[in-house]
Amino acid sequence: MLNGRTALVTGASRGIGRGVALGLAAAGADVAVNYHRPAEAEFGRDNAADAAGVVAEIEALGRRGLAVEADVADGAAVRQMVDTVVKELGGLDVLVNSAGICPFHDFLTMPEELWDRVHGVNLKGAFLCSQAAARVMVEQGRGGRIIGISSISALVGGGMQTHYTPTKAGMHSLMQSMAIPLGPHGITCNSVLPGAIATDINKDDWSDPDKRAYLDGRIPLGRFGEPDDIAGPVVFLASDAARYVTGSALLVDGGLFVNLQ
Repeated sequence: MLNGRTALVTGASRGIGRGVALGLAAAGADVAVNYHRPAEAEFGRDNAADAAGVVAEIEALGRRGLAVEADVADGAAVRQMVDTVVKELGGLDVLVNSAGICPFHDFLTMPEELWDRVHGVNLKGAFLCSQAAARVMVEQGRGGRIIGISSISALVGGGMQTHYTPTKAGMHSLMQSMAIPLGPHGITCNSVLPGAIATDINKDDWSDPDKRAYLDGRIPLGRFGEPDDIAGPVVFLASDAARYVTGSALLVDGGLFVNLQ
């Protein structure tokens, strides 16, 4: 389905990004795995080692994989990352903006620095990566796919996520607006809105038996989502099957959003 294409997935060392990267590789794409190594590793994880593990899984699927370190909120680092992907893998056809952080915090005591960092990674990072990737796609002249991992949180509020939910609404808005100038170049821009997906960000919810039971009961399909559940919709949007889909949002939540009872 994606044979001969090269993809870059940001924030792909674990979670949704990892699932998407492996899904793209299984569909035939060569995949660059972006990760960032902060001063203090989040969740006690080694992002570099995790990214290397994802690359090994991609290669086990018979595709080329490449780990590329960059803070997506840093424009110079992003441009260098995209240059590296083009040099090492021969081009860039698909970008998936998956990098995101959500350190839960009370609104009244939220530091300005935390707001800035969340917006820097989640929204500014998507802009920087999309711009750098689009410039390559335009120069290549064969079109492309840009996909933003938004969230069900773009549609609803979150008391401990007042810094995070605006970035996810912004992600979809960014994809909508980008679709207009990039459409004439054959580049489609869409967003995927995951619901409750079991990742490190919401581990307190899905690892607590009582919270897990409550949330599973709220979801019509009866279970929390897994990162693999997001891979299929992303592969669809990256493929020729979605060649006439742009500026759209695909909600992937097991029915959680529509269940108001």
